[in-house]
Amino acid sequence: MPETTFEINHAATVRLAQIAKAGGVRRFVFSSSCSVYGAAGQEWIDEQSEPNPITPYGVSKWKAELDLRQLADARFSPVFLRSATAYGFSPRIRFDLVLNNLTAHAFTSGKVLLKSDGMSWRPIVHIEDIGRAFVAALEAPVEDVHNEVFNVGITTENYRIREIAEIVEATVTGSRIEFAADAGPDKRTYRVDCSKIARLLPKFRPQWTARRGARELYRRYSEYGLLLEDFEGARYQRLAYLQSLMARGAIDGNLRWILPITSLEPRAPRSLKSAC
Repeated sequence: MPETTFEINHAATVRLAQIAKAGGVRRFVFSSSCSVYGAAGQEWIDEQSEPNPITPYGVSKWKAELDLRQLADARFSPVFLRSATAYGFSPRIRFDLVLNNLTAHAFTSGKVLLKSDGMSWRPIVHIEDIGRAFVAALEAPVEDVHNEVFNVGITTENYRIREIAEIVEATVTGSRIEFAADAGPDKRTYRVDCSKIARLLPKFRPQWTARRGARELYRRYSEYGLLLEDFEGARYQRLAYLQSLMARGAIDGNLRWILPITSLEPRAPRSLKSAC
């Protein structure tokens, strides 16, 4: 639903910033995404590289950046944090993120299941480190961040998807890499330089690597007894959850609520109840 994506990620973001500016907010930190780079190829890219988003999500983030820039003045400082692909455990974990997903598949089925050929590049970053970046952007001197873009991550944490799968295979006992029957090339590929944030925001000190993150996920999945139906079901898959709400008549085609939210909250699976 591209129109809904643009409504939320572009138009609503700009409207929120306009309200914030009118209300006297002086610094507006926007959660953008490295998805704006889209199909960047094999070369290294940084904040000066031309974005090339290829999904509605990436396009919406890029359009929001462009419009927010126009609001910048002496009394209002937007800051743009383009986060790498997130990972990390939480009670409402997202299983559609590459490291979370591959580790979950490996733990529950023994297969590190790749749905592409695994050759595309992707920077990844732990959600805790994303949080550290936001704190650093809020606390930095205004002259260092005013209307500036920062790639959020660590330059050494760029991997081919196949390399992430190899890290998971080495972490989850007894797992092995397998390719889905329709696995093919992924047009989304980008290698992102994150040296600017390290240089201008010295308070940003990321703590996580993919190997440490895979070990954390494996330990947590083991601790809470993750089952295959847990992470493949509607509770933890955004698209599946939205489709289930539509099927029940809970939301309309524009993702607007029709039924009360409190009557629709699914019960936590037995295996993950203690995590919530």
